[in-house]
Amino acid sequence: MAAARGVLYVHSAQPALCPHIEWAVAGVLGVPVDLTWTPQPAAPGTLRAQAEWEGRPGTAAAVTSSLMGWQRIRFEITEDASPGVDGSRHAYTPTLGAFTAVVGANGDIQVPEDRLRNVMLMAAQGRVVLEEELDRLLGKQWDEELESFRYAGEGAPVRWLHAAV
Repeated sequence: MAAARGVLYVHSAQPALCPHIEWAVAGVLGVPVDLTWTPQPAAPGTLRAQAEWEGRPGTAAAVTSSLMGWQRIRFEITEDASPGVDGSRHAYTPTLGAFTAVVGANGDIQVPEDRLRNVMLMAAQGRVVLEEELDRLLGKQWDEELESFRYAGEGAPVRWLHAAV
């Protein structure tokens, strides 16, 4: 039974990659995937797609793993919290690589206590700048890089993808 849901945003991809992206997502969901691709004005010559999905908990992480090895793709995928499982947000850009965060029920990124303590210790030792490390833990660089791609996608068509049960 599908217990998790979220949204996949492929912010930009080369046209030749689009069928491969669909096959990779289909491999995770266990059902055929046919995304609606539209031009991405923020990166001429690339396409974008958006789809809401339903599947098992951990689907967003599995999709991220299947897509992040490709260098010419920008994407985000979210997974809402489900019974006994925290929500998550994953982002990938060619320049920054992957970002993953736990997301609370209200949509805020939840930074684990041990990560905060480690950053505070490194800052106290002069090894890092506290504000920069907190920004990294919150995904600020990814948000800044992806913002123009998100804006360009407003009003784009959305599809529903349902995993095989």
